[in-house]
Amino acid sequence: MAEAYIYDAVRTPRGKGRKDGSLHEITPIQLATQVLQAVRDRTGIDTADVDDVVLGCVSPVAEQGADIARVAVLNADYAETTAGVQINRFCASGLEACNMAAAKVIAGEAEFAIGGGVESMSRIAMGSDGGAWPMDPAVAFKTYFMPQGIGADLIATKFGFSRDDVDAYAVESQKRAARAWAEDRFKKSIVPVKDVIGEVVLDHDEHMRPTADMQSMASLSPAFQAIGEGMPGFDAIALQRYPEVEKINHVHHAGNSSGIVDGAAAVLIGNKEIGEKYGLKPRARIRAMGSIGSEPAIMLTGPEFVTQKVLKRAGMAVGDIDIYELNEAFASVVLRYMQALGIDHSKVNVNGGAIAMGHPLGATGAMVLGTVLDELERTGKGTALVNLCVGAGMGTATIIERI
Repeated sequence: MAEAYIYDAVRTPRGKGRKDGSLHEITPIQLATQVLQAVRDRTGIDTADVDDVVLGCVSPVAEQGADIARVAVLNADYAETTAGVQINRFCASGLEACNMAAAKVIAGEAEFAIGGGVESMSRIAMGSDGGAWPMDPAVAFKTYFMPQGIGADLIATKFGFSRDDVDAYAVESQKRAARAWAEDRFKKSIVPVKDVIGEVVLDHDEHMRPTADMQSMASLSPAFQAIGEGMPGFDAIALQRYPEVEKINHVHHAGNSSGIVDGAAAVLIGNKEIGEKYGLKPRARIRAMGSIGSEPAIMLTGPEFVTQKVLKRAGMAVGDIDIYELNEAFASVVLRYMQALGIDHSKVNVNGGAIAMGHPLGATGAMVLGTVLDELERTGKGTALVNLCVGAGMGTATIIERI
């Protein structure tokens, strides 16, 4: 079986996911188009050699609907023979897309494949696609459905993280992201977004709040207390599923949860021979990848278990990984991950994460894969593990090894 190598990785800056955000005027198809064009132009490949493009998109409706990957391929002027497919594994969609692209290369189905994702959260609201899990009462009852914010607060309560703990983590995320931008750590992968006349509309992550401190965090009210304690009363569901917990401590708010943003990303993956054809040097090798299911009510504990799964698959231990990247869906998710696996914070999300820069749902996994590859090259380190928690109780992870 072939090895799968990463040859390039690009992402857009993240724009505020609101009507006054810089990317609100840019359609999802344009976001996806621009990252695909960037991969082509940066590498000089003939797109006829790209067998497939796999894009994550979590709310594939309206202008993000149908098969946005194939339409983006056509809109980006790729070869007509390049296929495209849209996939949805909730928040891990972008990384799952990269794993699928890598699997195609490993299996010999593709020479080049592109994994990535797109989400315009300012134009298509989160949850617009509906689904039986939250909306069918019989399914919701069977799975103890509750919103992710309640699950995050349940993790904080069950595993002993206070409001100060989660706020302190969020402040550090902001500091790390600000330092990364100040030191141009993202410049290798960032593709400025342009409008229809070719003018740059955004060249930096605009969701960041680098001046955030513990005092400003303390001024924010818990975001999920009302739906937990009042109507519809999701705390009661949490306590029914986890009776060992006496009362939910609501500690998460907008400042220590992932930001709603727009963005897109693309990662070029291929075998050794196709890279040699174009004189491209592999930047990293995909060493292991996988997904796992976890308890769906608390929902956000999957990263711990999928990490153990892919480490075992790679014949590695926790200490063998130089850098960990776990999507900052909520602060307690990362705190629990570090607690469960005994990983020091100095090795996790070293350049900040979604709390500071935002989480464009379908694109984030591909974005952070590129981010951690850049960091391996910047520091000269060897291995990284990228990981995301997933709705309905799942985890998706990838281990890469710098070439």
